[in-house]
Amino acid sequence: MDQFVNKRNELLAQKVIKGLESRNMTGYYAASKEEALKKALELIPEGSTVTMGGAMSAVEIGLVDAVVNGNYTFLDRMAMDPREGLLAGYDADVFLTSANAMTDDGILVNIDGNANRVSYIANGPKKVLVIVSLNKVCSDIDHAMKRARNVAATTNAQRFEVKTPCKQTGTCANCKSPDTICCQFLITRFSRHAGRIHVILVNDVLGF
Repeated sequence: MDQFVNKRNELLAQKVIKGLESRNMTGYYAASKEEALKKALELIPEGSTVTMGGAMSAVEIGLVDAVVNGNYTFLDRMAMDPREGLLAGYDADVFLTSANAMTDDGILVNIDGNANRVSYIANGPKKVLVIVSLNKVCSDIDHAMKRARNVAATTNAQRFEVKTPCKQTGTCANCKSPDTICCQFLITRFSRHAGRIHVILVNDVLGF
């Protein structure tokens, strides 16, 4: 990236980190995917039980491969009975995820279809590790919600065999389609449990 873009992103990350701290969450700045992976692994003790939600950002920095091939117990919910996998995840030591959007003062915004991802963020796993690229940072809740609905959700719909208006148009129709993937909205504005939610802000474009 251009040096001026890098500097701007670093300054933005510091603002977000301060916002996270005020909300009882911990933030970190990673100048590259490699730094993000190194920091993430520092936050996951060897021997931990790890699960994940739909987190393309964690995949793209190499974190999922590192966990699957490392000294960890990886709970692959896709290889388990849906109900069994859901319940097992609540007892995990670490949950890997991303955010659909966040504000520059540290509020996380997520949309979910089956609610496993947002429920794990809200309660359950002992530690939540969120990988967020700085292009997902918005100026306020309204802009973050618009991004989550019109960028993240409409892009995610392309991955699935669903029949929703956004899959055809690329924009949110606020639909009530039986296939909608926008069933639950989670706004995380504060963590009651200090040391539980950790957010790695990556100087790159990741996920959706």
